[in-house]
Amino acid sequence: TLLLRRAYLAELNWTALVAKARGSGHRPIAQRLGIPGSTVRGWLRAAAARADAVRSWFLTVAVTAGVDVTVPRASDSVWGDVLAAVDAARTAITARFGSAAVLGAVTAAQVAVAASAGRLLSPGWPPAPRSDSATPVDPATEEGDASSSRV
Repeated sequence: TLLLRRAYLAELNWTALVAKARGSGHRPIAQRLGIPGSTVRGWLRAAAARADAVRSWFLTVAVTAGVDVTVPRASDSVWGDVLAAVDAARTAITARFGSAAVLGAVTAAQVAVAASAGRLLSPGWPPAPRSDSATPVDPATEEGDASSSRV
């Protein structure tokens, strides 16, 4: 399983995020995984830049997929919060759609890839929340623009 625009398996991306949540820096993570340090640093920066939005996204997945989902408490670590949210989604999906005997082993990395459509570390993901407000109106149209279809 791969993430979009990434040359490494999603399991390696996920392993790097887990190691960061446990307090490792990008250099030791890169050395342990046999990946260039700049690559790991890029992954971690991409994830850190939108950690709160990613956490919210996966909590929404958990609540949507599950029944009586327990939302994990926020911790002192933004990295730990993201991992807990993805694990909550994994648990909810497994509970709803069957045990390991039915689905096979469902890993957090697989859930992260599937629920993000492979875009976990891509620019612009997750999408900004949509507003439920009315459609905005162009002020030029309101002031009698000749191209308006209104009389």
